[in-house]
Formats: sequence, structure tokens, C-alpha cells
Amino acid sequence: MLKRKNSIKAYAKAKECIPGGVNSPVRAFLSVDQTPPFIAKGKGAYITDIDGNKYIDFVQSWGPLIFGHADKDIEKAVVKAVKNGLSFGAPTEVETKLAKTICSIFPSVQKIRFVSSGTEAVMSAIRLSRGYTKRDDIVKFKGCYHGHSDSLLVQAGSGAATFGTPSSPGVPEELVKHTLLADYNDIKSVEECFKASDNIACVLIEPIAGNMGLVPADIEFLEELRALCDRHGAILIFDEVMSGFRASLKGAQGFTEVTPDIVTFGKVIGGGMPVGAFGGKKEIMSCLSPEGDVYQAGTLSGNPVAMSAGLESIGKIVKNRKLYNKLSSLAKALMRGFKKSAVKEGIPLQVCTRGSMFGFFFNEKEIKNFDDALKSDTKRFAAFHRGMLERGFYFACSQFETGFVCDAMNEKMIQKTIAAANEVMKEIK
Repeated sequence: MLKRKNSIKAYAKAKECIPGGVNSPVRAFLSVDQTPPFIAKGKGAYITDIDGNKYIDFVQSWGPLIFGHADKDIEKAVVKAVKNGLSFGAPTEVETKLAKTICSIFPSVQKIRFVSSGTEAVMSAIRLSRGYTKRDDIVKFKGCYHGHSDSLLVQAGSGAATFGTPSSPGVPEELVKHTLLADYNDIKSVEECFKASDNIACVLIEPIAGNMGLVPADIEFLEELRALCDRHGAILIFDEVMSGFRASLKGAQGFTEVTPDIVTFGKVIGGGMPVGAFGGKKEIMSCLSPEGDVYQAGTLSGNPVAMSAGLESIGKIVKNRKLYNKLSSLAKALMRGFKKSAVKEGIPLQVCTRGSMFGFFFNEKEIKNFDDALKSDTKRFAAFHRGMLERGFYFACSQFETGFVCDAMNEKMIQKTIAAANEVMKEIK
């Protein structure tokens, strides 16, 4: 049994001064009915909590740590930057170096602007799209998460193509009336949105969805989406905050030839530091102030510490040509092992990988959209999660999240994880 005494005390103290005891809701472990372990440190593939429990970490800070925790090269770059100052609120050369690096890898990104989070990146990309097209409405997909800005906290109305309603108190209905909802991997639902409005500025999509669990968009669907946006003069935004530099060197664009107008980034481009970015075609990006009239700003945008961490992280990625082959092989082996264990015990399980990303659903059928995902057995997932955590394996604490492998992992760790999964599957069948 895990020791939990210190984490239980820490959680109680946290709830006295932090809403729910956490600074991001999923961390509360509510969906798996557990007390969240409070983490003390991480190294490589492992994290250790304040009770001394050590886990193989398949969350990796929700994606950015492609080289694992406390990578010595990224740590060295951060320390060097810190010694020169934490933040200046002024231009630095490292911003340009990182910008040029990303633009050289993503042909669709001719200019880029850095911000401090994925939420901020997507929010700014939408404003830019509206300013460029002189239109107000946006299309998003059920199950795709793009941050907590007002326009995107929207749930479905009645029917296939209706304007959404707020999914959180504090979000004005007058604002979300400009957000239309479509079904993931269903081009007809997007066509209905365009029939419902001639004022659509952009279509926003996670080309590899990671927040309803791992659900990649069909290649044909992305191709049809590109054609539809072209036909109606709408901007196509790929939200690659999670998949950018994670699924492949070119993110989702390593799996499709579809080119978006704007791409949003986060996670890996900061090497573990808070960072986000949005970039795209010159003619669109040039609408941003001070070059154009669309306003966006941030004191900590492009801060030298985050830029230095990101430059080192991406530099290491580019130098290691076998990196994604290794990560993909580990992720596939893990999911094959889980699937084999589930089949042996007569448990329905759907698995998926995209590069270093993986996902699994306790579900009878393949997952193509959010409605499919919602039919998963969340109670069985919670039981599986508890069993794996007790054995020292740290997975995302929700059926509707994505897992990650990192370069610090190896085949021995994967086989150890599969062996534990064999035991847990027997317990929960």
C-alpha cells in the first residue's frame, strides 16, 4: 500500500487557501476518487511524492517534458538564463532564435508570436482571425479543449449546428452566441455551421485531440475541413498546444499534408516552462500590433528563461533523428500490452497512439468523437487508475486525458508497466 499521510495533510492545508486545494481542476483526482499525491521532485521518467512514493510518470507535466524531468541540458540552459535576469519586458535575441527555429520546422508558420500559455495562444489566434476576416463567429468541436477563455467554454445546444450555451458560470451568453459547435470527424456538421452563419471567422480544431482522451482527426476529415474553409474564406486554426513537437517533429502536420492558416503551440516549446505561441501566414500575422491593428500584449511574453528552455529542448529534438521512432515504439508497445491484458480478461479496451502520445478507453467501440468517448466505462477506468497508482505507475487521473512517454523511458520500464497492468486487469474484470 502507498503511504499517503503527508499528501492527505498537504491536501487539507491546500483546501484552506486554494479553491479545491488545486490550481487546475483535474489535479484534484476527483474523477478517480483519490487524494492527489503531492509531488516533491522528478528525475527522468520518475516522480516522487512527499510521502516518498516513487512512480513512473506517464503524465510528464501533461506533455512538455519530452526528455523527462530535470533534463540536465535544459536545466543548464535555464540556470544560465536566470543568472542574467528572470524577465526584462524588453526584446531579447533568444526570442528571435526560437522563433526562427520553429518557423524553419513548420512551413505553415512564417511569423510567430510568443505568449505565456496555451489558453492565451488560442484566445489570441481567434482575435487575430476575427480581425483579419472582419467576422465574429467561430466554429469549434465538441470534446476539443482550447483553454478556459470565455468564447471556448461552450456546451452543445439542441441540434447538430446550433450556437452553443455557456458551460461555466461567469461566461456571458451574449459572448458565446458567436461560437458554433460541430461534431469531431463529421464534416456534415461543419457544413451545417456554415449554413447557419455567413459570419464565420475561423474553424478551430485539435487535429490530434488530447482532451477527450487521445482521438486523432481522420486525414480525409482534415482535408475536407481545409477545402470548406477555403470555400468560405474562413481561417483554419490547428490547436497544437499538446501535439506540437509531441506527436512528431511537425506535430499533427507530420501525419497530414493539410496546411492550417494559424497554428497554436505550448507545452514542448517551453521545455517545461510556462509558454505558448501562435503563428501562421505573414499576411495574417502582420495584422498584429504594432505592425497592424489587432492588439495583443503580455509583460512575460517571450521571457528569456522560457525561451532558453524551449530553444534547448527543440534543439535536442532536432539533433536526435531517432527520437520519435523510439518514443513511438515505446508508446505502441505499452498500448499493445494493455490491449493484450484486457482481451485476456474479457475487458473491452480501445487503444491509440500518435508518436509519443497514447490513450486508452474502456469502451466496446473505436472512439471517433466526444459522444463515443462519453460511453466509456469511467468507473472501471478509476479502478484501473487506483490499481496502477498503488503499484507505482502515475497516469492521467481522467479517462478523458492523454498519456505521454519520454526519452528517459526504456523497454524495461514499459514491460514493467504492462506486467502491473496484467495484475490490475485481473482485479477489475
